[in-house]
Amino acid sequence: MIFVFYFFAAILVWLSLKSFLGGIAYLKFFREQLAKPGSDHTPFATIIVPCRGLDKSLDENLAAFLKQDYPQYEVIFVVDDKNDPAVAVIESILSRNDDKGQTDFKQDIQGEQDSNSDYAGGSTYHVHLVHPVKINAKFVIARKAQYSSQKVENLREAVLHVSDQSQVFVFADSDARPSTDWLRALVAPLADENVGAATGYRWFIAKHPTFGSELRSAWNASITSALGPNIKSNFCWGGSMAMRRDIFERLEMREKWSGVLSDDFAVTRTVKAAGLSIIFVPQALTATVEDCTLRETVEFTTRQMKITRVYATPLWVVSLIGTTIFNAVLIAALLIVILSKTNSVAVWASLATLILVTVFSTGKAWLRLNAVRLVLPQYDAELRRQFWTQNTLWLIAPSLFLYNSLAAWASRRMIWRGITYELKSPAETVIIARDDA
Repeated sequence: MIFVFYFFAAILVWLSLKSFLGGIAYLKFFREQLAKPGSDHTPFATIIVPCRGLDKSLDENLAAFLKQDYPQYEVIFVVDDKNDPAVAVIESILSRNDDKGQTDFKQDIQGEQDSNSDYAGGSTYHVHLVHPVKINAKFVIARKAQYSSQKVENLREAVLHVSDQSQVFVFADSDARPSTDWLRALVAPLADENVGAATGYRWFIAKHPTFGSELRSAWNASITSALGPNIKSNFCWGGSMAMRRDIFERLEMREKWSGVLSDDFAVTRTVKAAGLSIIFVPQALTATVEDCTLRETVEFTTRQMKITRVYATPLWVVSLIGTTIFNAVLIAALLIVILSKTNSVAVWASLATLILVTVFSTGKAWLRLNAVRLVLPQYDAELRRQFWTQNTLWLIAPSLFLYNSLAAWASRRMIWRGITYELKSPAETVIIARDDA
């Protein structure tokens, strides 16, 4: 039995070393990308932001999309109900940005709906904002989802209302807060016709750090560093993702979204099937600034893993096996050190395993945090504060990953923004219940 331990301990140490070396490459990649001059590739772009309910700090998040350093673009905010509380926030943002926009917004909400939709239920209201850059803000109401997630239904409706000028579609989440250069950086790689999509990712920052908030950030951080220069392993994140309009239409992405729950997994699969690349853009990393409880962290992480199980089953299997090995080896090594009464080879092997895994894992967390600090300098104080949590909670995060993986094995049902879904397959989503029904 001890030789089985030696075998898996060696595997864990090797994986930890590989992860540490990946952290070195990750930081190097960020530095190289930031050293490049800014891009002049700035075609007219459409930012689509689906909203549902009140995200924490929603006001600041949505306002950031209207402050992009980009010559000409439009923003489409889309909800599934004109009585959604997010509507009042959107109205307030438009009022602060342009007094005339506020007046037009109120008038159009009470006026006629635009029939630029291929089915009943979609409607749009226009607001033109006066800025140093030209921004056209649109407010769209999508129909209630029936066969897909509400987010996907919102996106499918929004793309029907984009400007004829639009050459790039940019998709963002309402809980993301982009930097002012986010749009320019995200669009830049699309100048290459071989690029199917460009993506950023998120980094969780708590206003008032709690164990739950910091654990979620550490859990999510391990996924953040899965993106990098290797375009074969990159994937899209729907909260910060861009595609050229011609590719979106050629790949029939709107049709492929029908029936799905995860917009980004569907884009990832479609783009790779077409032989196109996915480029990760460090400057498109966005902050999600909000607090959460431990219960909310467990709900969030489990939902992510249930989605992964359905849309990327091999990745879920790797997570299940990898976290099982990690937890089992470290627990076994600790028990051997504590319970052994002799100065045996097993004790020294266990000590070596614990030390090496700790050094490599802490080193990876430190390198990753330093890379993120390069692209989110406006949150440097908050990121410095995460030094201890990022460099220690990597020890607990694998246990949460294991729980998430097992929960995803047991059930495909999940609650997301007040709607209960059953994930039948990557192309079939069933809505079980809605909180607004």
